[in-house]
Amino acid sequence: MSTPFPFTAVVGQDDLRLALLLNAVSPAVGGVLVRGEKGTAKSTAVRALSALMPEVDVVSGCRFSCDPHSPDPGCPDGPHEPGASGSRPARMVELPVGASEDRLVGALDIERALAEGVKAFEPGLLADAHRGILYVDEVNLLHDHLVDLLLDAAAMGASYVEREGVSVRHASKFLLVGTMNPEEGELRPQLLDRFGLTVEVSASREPDQRVEVVRRRLAHDDDPAGFAARWADEEAAVRARIVAARELLPSVRLGDGALRQIAATCAAFEVDGMRADIVMARTATALAAWAGRTDVLAEDVRQAALLALPHRRRRNPFDAPGLDEDKLDETLEEFGGPDGDGGGDDDPGPDPDGPGGPGGQPEPDDAPQGDGDAAARPEAGEGGEPRPSGGAGEQSPARAAEPFRTKVLSVPGLGEGAAGRRSRARTEHGRTTGARRPQGALTKLHLAATVQAAAPHQRARGRSGPGLVVRRDDLRQATREGREGNLVLFVVDASGSMAARQRMSAVKGAVLSLLLDAYQRRDKVGLVTFRGSAADVALPPTSSVDAAAARLESLPTGGRTPLAAGLLRAHEVLRVERLRDPARRALVVVVTDGRATGGPEPVALAGRAARLFAAEGVASVVVDCESGPVRLGLAGRLAGELGGTAVTLDELRADSIAGLVKDVQGNRRAA
Repeated sequence: MSTPFPFTAVVGQDDLRLALLLNAVSPAVGGVLVRGEKGTAKSTAVRALSALMPEVDVVSGCRFSCDPHSPDPGCPDGPHEPGASGSRPARMVELPVGASEDRLVGALDIERALAEGVKAFEPGLLADAHRGILYVDEVNLLHDHLVDLLLDAAAMGASYVEREGVSVRHASKFLLVGTMNPEEGELRPQLLDRFGLTVEVSASREPDQRVEVVRRRLAHDDDPAGFAARWADEEAAVRARIVAARELLPSVRLGDGALRQIAATCAAFEVDGMRADIVMARTATALAAWAGRTDVLAEDVRQAALLALPHRRRRNPFDAPGLDEDKLDETLEEFGGPDGDGGGDDDPGPDPDGPGGPGGQPEPDDAPQGDGDAAARPEAGEGGEPRPSGGAGEQSPARAAEPFRTKVLSVPGLGEGAAGRRSRARTEHGRTTGARRPQGALTKLHLAATVQAAAPHQRARGRSGPGLVVRRDDLRQATREGREGNLVLFVVDASGSMAARQRMSAVKGAVLSLLLDAYQRRDKVGLVTFRGSAADVALPPTSSVDAAAARLESLPTGGRTPLAAGLLRAHEVLRVERLRDPARRALVVVVTDGRATGGPEPVALAGRAARLFAAEGVASVVVDCESGPVRLGLAGRLAGELGGTAVTLDELRADSIAGLVKDVQGNRRAA
């Protein structure tokens, strides 16, 4: 077994270490979500925490880690006799992103069911993690069906398994720790709220600190055991401090003044529900215990807010988490309690020499820089249109209009891509629709169909006991249908014909609305823009929908309309993406008024480029941005060449009167 990197040897990352230690002191805080760029010791710190957790007492032989002092009366391995107990180190169980549902919650022991004819439950990771740590690396990439199961277990403190004739309930209380890189996509709000605390981590920009990180990493890799031995005393000291803080925790007093500050802070930042108040109260209490105090001070409340609120404040989906610290300080000062719970100048606060001192989240960077004000107040030219600001024919970026809920656009047919929420697909998880003979390795047994296939042959096979005689030919694979995520590739016309600021604002609002929809449906997105004389891949296909929103916000307009170039560039993006991820189907969304200029026969070239998509059966929809009393209908003609559907901006709205066929190719006309 490899020697983990010592927790106390992690350089910097004070907020991360403090959040993990507070959960070690009080698991009721609710876990930690660690957000940050790759290579910032997120996984290293989490894996190192398990070595600091106190040992747990368990009932000997219980697969569900029952506490001998208070065994679960409904434990599948119970009832437990008093006295049969032991202790073991706290477990850290890792949930792989690609784990199956059976691996997470457990399932019928197929081998015993077929060989012995008995129903036996095989526990999953939720049982292994009970009274320990459940760690999910890249938690934002976790499939939705696993997220739903985690939400249920975290909410109820128990796991319920109802499947294949098995009905089992067992306790499952764990410290949930997740790490993620925001560039790869965000978490569902429901799961995000289940994490008690969140911290943002980034690599240090101080050369001396970076040197120390490299020095310690190399020393550990060269001699893991020797490096761990050099940090043994520090590890033992922190472990003892955790035990002392746990013992002190029941004695910590959360006064009315501190409670009032907590409630006022949550109200000021407009958090949803009451979970934030409860988490803040538990975190502030754990902070006091960690500092060796029995009273919660204003510093504890402030630090608790910085850890518990950034991911809970009401915001748009693409806004970065963060907290206005000036507003926080004003709220705490205004509602400071007269009984001393609000703290004072002589309050010691958290131990500055401890592994986690005071620290906050970075300020949100949601204010546009540079010429953002100029974009909001353009100078008017002839006809009320803004004058160019920059190169010839180029205008400063227009702000996106308010987003809205869009119609559902889906890819026709039945796919086999990654789990998501957009189009119908054959999936490993979803509702069972039938059974078939396995093609290759068996991945999901259809038990009833297998038994039905084997039953007629039992006498001929000489069955003499309770077990079922099953041959390879009897096995049946369950076929399931669910939803998949798609690649939604936006091809946006940013030429002069779209440059009227009011129109471009509406166009950006529509694309932003579609991006919101893609975010909720777990799609990958890409962005191709065309203007002037060429097309650019503004954003290669990615799971980070907020990155697409940022690129859209800064999109300039002006110049000619190289529609054919935009379509050809999009076609090339799809070709490359099919090599990387052949199972993920694409939906191309072309946002244009359909006009094409520049070069010889631009309209004919655009038509030939569009027919490439139709020939390959690529699902497409054209968002017609043409406006004014005179309309040429070019966008509708382009949709016909693509083999897709044309919709206006108004028809894109979910609440519009005009109907929109959900299947974007459902009404494809023959060319």
